[in-house]
Amino acid sequence: MSTATPVTEPGMFALVLHSHLPWLANHGRWPVGEEWLYQSWAGSYLPLTAALRRLADEGRSHLLTLGITPVLAAQLDDPHCLAGMHHWLGNWQIRAHEAAGMPDAAHRELGAREHRASAAALEDFETRWQHGASPVFRDLIDREAFELLGGPLAHPFQPLLDPRLRAFSLREGLADAHSRWNHTPTGIWGPECGYTPGMERGYAEAGVTHFMVDGPALRGDTTLGRPVRDSDVVAFGRDLQVSYRVWSPKSGYPGHAAYRDFHTYDHETGLKSSRVTGRTVDSADKAPYDPDLAAAAVDKHVEDFVEAVRDRLRSESARIGRDALVVAAFDTELFGHWWYEGPQWLEKVLRALPEAGIRIGTLNDAQAAGYVGEPVQLEDSSWGSGKDWRVWAGDQVSDLVQLNAEVVDTALNAVDKSRGHDNAPGRPEVRNRVNDQVLRETLMTVSSDWAFMVSKDSAAGYARERAHKHAHATREISQAVVSGKDAVAERLADGWNRADGLFPGLDARRLPQTELDRLPDTELSAGSAS
Repeated sequence: MSTATPVTEPGMFALVLHSHLPWLANHGRWPVGEEWLYQSWAGSYLPLTAALRRLADEGRSHLLTLGITPVLAAQLDDPHCLAGMHHWLGNWQIRAHEAAGMPDAAHRELGAREHRASAAALEDFETRWQHGASPVFRDLIDREAFELLGGPLAHPFQPLLDPRLRAFSLREGLADAHSRWNHTPTGIWGPECGYTPGMERGYAEAGVTHFMVDGPALRGDTTLGRPVRDSDVVAFGRDLQVSYRVWSPKSGYPGHAAYRDFHTYDHETGLKSSRVTGRTVDSADKAPYDPDLAAAAVDKHVEDFVEAVRDRLRSESARIGRDALVVAAFDTELFGHWWYEGPQWLEKVLRALPEAGIRIGTLNDAQAAGYVGEPVQLEDSSWGSGKDWRVWAGDQVSDLVQLNAEVVDTALNAVDKSRGHDNAPGRPEVRNRVNDQVLRETLMTVSSDWAFMVSKDSAAGYARERAHKHAHATREISQAVVSGKDAVAERLADGWNRADGLFPGLDARRLPQTELDRLPDTELSAGSAS
């Protein structure tokens, strides 16, 4: 990174962000649905890219590692979502005007503050996002502001997924990134950091050189990346001591009394007008939000985080006898959507760390600079509760596990039968849009989000409804395929595609026909073909 401040501390710090939401377009609006997307877009994605753009304009680069899942990228480019987002921003400004027109001073102040914020967001959106997110992120990628992490289509929990569909989803996800940004990621954030032995071979075959795991997967020693088993693929672990400085339900920064409270709304306008005040304070008793108090808290927490990183780099470097790596990793949506002041904190931290003599870089930088230790025999793991698979495979979601297995089996059988029927010996296989939609709906069914939402009792009803809706789509199209009712299958596939038309480059011809099939690397770029 370009900076006038010399590096004086040992080792390197890497900030990793994971940006993801399930496919929400055309599947409800409130309280769960597209509103979730628009809130995150306004609160996190707009301010994050604006901050990275300001830093890049100063000549700074290699600031962080940013994962953008294909399913989120699809929504940020989708015309329906773009129109919906523009409408949402306009509604935000209208609510600000309503607050500003109220007779009491508190509402007038709230309205003025929210008007400034909504006007800035609208200007940014109308100026830079009118053609979707791809041009916005492409500019930052080209300027090397961040390293892009990719992932498999539709965010499945990979350890539980059929190996054929797992390989297909990953390759199509990397190809989707290339089609949007002319850049194929070499690193990924696997959904939920889910891992089971053998996945490293699939990563290597897809061209993935490194991926994220949670700290306990490396037995807590995250000071270096670790080659996984007998591969050259490196696992980087989240340093919990530093990460929990920010993201801890008991003591993390977002819970500070001065920050804007996420859960408390002004019922007359729908705007958020209160500060946290105290962890046990009822919403009705929350104090009014004070931007000056919040700004002071941001500065305090920037200073604290820099000290925490410095102390960790020094102690871990001394412990292992060489320069150590510290990786802090978070969901992108924490910054802005959940923690309103998060983007301010993030931009200030990315300036303050180099000023304190700390080298910052990406995971790719860390691998290239040799922050890699001895191989590790990585075992089943995730970053969920217990760091095992209970969130996605526990008793509470056993019905979804069974549903996923049945749907995947149904889909693969249908696609295999169709390909065997349509593909004459010696002739190239013709693209089959029905097969494409079968796999698209199947991947939507097995999204890790549904089991997570059920296990965490967060909109569990919506999650089960979504899983069963996509399962129904897969089954009815597949049934028409195996029954030889081609016209019916085409009609059903076209109908479901109107709601779930994401990933237009998805091509069922690239589904491995057996678990042993290996697609040549030259076929990867075909993922953007339509």
